[in-house]
Amino acid sequence: MGQLDTATLETFREDGVTVLRGVVDDAWRARLADAIAGNMAAPGPHGKNHADDDAGAYFGDYVNWQRFPAFREVGEAGHLGAVAAELMGAKRVQLFHEHVLVKEPGNSSATPWHQDLPYYCLDGSQTVSIWVPLDPVSKEVCPHFLAGSHRGQATYVPRRFKTLAPLEGDTSTYQPFPEIDEARDADRLRSFDLQPGDAIAFDYHTLHNAPPNQTGTRRRAVSLRYIGEDVRFVDRPHELSPPFTDMGLSLKVGDRLPEDWFPTVWQAG
Repeated sequence: MGQLDTATLETFREDGVTVLRGVVDDAWRARLADAIAGNMAAPGPHGKNHADDDAGAYFGDYVNWQRFPAFREVGEAGHLGAVAAELMGAKRVQLFHEHVLVKEPGNSSATPWHQDLPYYCLDGSQTVSIWVPLDPVSKEVCPHFLAGSHRGQATYVPRRFKTLAPLEGDTSTYQPFPEIDEARDADRLRSFDLQPGDAIAFDYHTLHNAPPNQTGTRRRAVSLRYIGEDVRFVDRPHELSPPFTDMGLSLKVGDRLPEDWFPTVWQAG
């Protein structure tokens, strides 16, 4: 494959997060920008403003890759599928979903510390999100990641972002959410100054948050979430995000995720 250097791969394995410099070229950034603009102009059923009442707008939406093919094709005709394969050590890469997140200038909504995996209807070790910003991002606005928090693949109680209450349903099988003190854990925190073309890759098990956007510019980003061949369906006894089972996905525990819902974007020759 040869898309990434050894140091980047080692950082991803050790920290559960790594920065990818210059991984998305001008043509693909333009296509993704058009797709985000189209998505904002015509949100899907899950699109909404996540901002607090007194905050600048914070648009979020997901699972629109069929309407906006660039979200799929950047991993297929583009090379992000091959990048994901290298990071995961996978022979086959599927798009789990895309997630558009746009924080307007002056947005005061912070996303609290969380771990993505418990919100999803899947489990496995071959997972990676590639967070692609389309605007310059400073460390202050960049999501923060707790390096090494993916090790052991522990899963923590999934919580609502505004109240921090556990999701409705049975969450008793998860570990209690860890206390994260950013001052105490400063040596493990990772955030990055990013330019358009850069991206961040992180494991679904890696703990992370997202600060508000108190700058004078937009922060447009799309998180492209990929899975490898060891990932299987899990029937979680609580709410899901995205709510694929409510959307009609019907599988047995241990099934592979079907390609009509989760398209294959890269496969070893």
